[in-house]
Amino acid sequence: MLTKKSVRQISESFQSVLNFGLLNMSLELFSTMRVVALPTKTNFRGINTREVALFQGEAGWGEFSPFLEYQPSECVPWLLSAIEAATKPWPQFHRSKVKVNGTIPALNAPSDIEQIVETFPGVNTFKVKVGDNLSEDIARLAKVKSLRPKAKLRIDVNGSWSVAAAVTNLRSIYENIGAIEYVEQPCQRVEELRELKAKLAVDIPIAGDEVLRKSADPYKVELSGAVDILALKVQPLGGIARAHKLAQHHDLPIVISSALESAVGISHGLALAASFAEINFDCGLATGSLLSANVGSLPIVDGEIEVRRIDPNFDGLEVSPERYKWWQDHLMKTWAEIA
Repeated sequence: MLTKKSVRQISESFQSVLNFGLLNMSLELFSTMRVVALPTKTNFRGINTREVALFQGEAGWGEFSPFLEYQPSECVPWLLSAIEAATKPWPQFHRSKVKVNGTIPALNAPSDIEQIVETFPGVNTFKVKVGDNLSEDIARLAKVKSLRPKAKLRIDVNGSWSVAAAVTNLRSIYENIGAIEYVEQPCQRVEELRELKAKLAVDIPIAGDEVLRKSADPYKVELSGAVDILALKVQPLGGIARAHKLAQHHDLPIVISSALESAVGISHGLALAASFAEINFDCGLATGSLLSANVGSLPIVDGEIEVRRIDPNFDGLEVSPERYKWWQDHLMKTWAEIA
């Protein structure tokens, strides 16, 4: 529960933000905060437990789950997204189900890879995490391809390569594995992505993720000549409405993805995907399969997930009072950035 001091702080900043004309917020929304710890099935980019904060508003539940190392300034769009999710109705849908891709962490043991692949029934695309070791990356991709030979493969580097490394590694992956649907964020900066496109000798489209969502102003990032596909994630971009505006502004093909969220957060990603008239790529919204416990169920059926809101079940998942206090403080610091 929120302390009296926290309520007073929220009340003061609440009035400031209300006057600033942002989202329709209330003290009651913040008083509904619940925090859960969701264990993962395997190490995912150093994460073995995913902590998320959830809020209940008049529209349903919203999720605030920036990664723990993020500074409050980075968390602002995540909080705005949570508020939007809890207080605003979903937009009009163009589909009731969304085709999803499987996500394969940087695993090396063939048995581990096979076990994870089997948690994505019927999917036609797999996104494979790469970047740390080229020979291991190629072996991982080859294993996934052997298990699902008809599936498309895409790779996610999370910006860890230099331009020179990306040119070399992508050529080697292409020669050893074959066609790659796209490479997501091979280099960190937009200038590097533009240079890579000019130097890349193989036909692998580039998708941009961090280059947009970690930008101080994603509207001012010039993506022409650097990115072929835009990866949209609801929380890091500030919510469904803002994601639509960014997609319209940059006018590129889009793929909807997620940030290892709970079923609540994923439900809003599904809503975003369902609200676009045209979706040309299977969406990265099946990461719930990487969790061994969750607040709700969004099963994959024949490679698709039904779009629906989640009424979370908190049994056995809520964090200790100390971790709740950490999230409470983190929320207040993020709120201060907005106010």
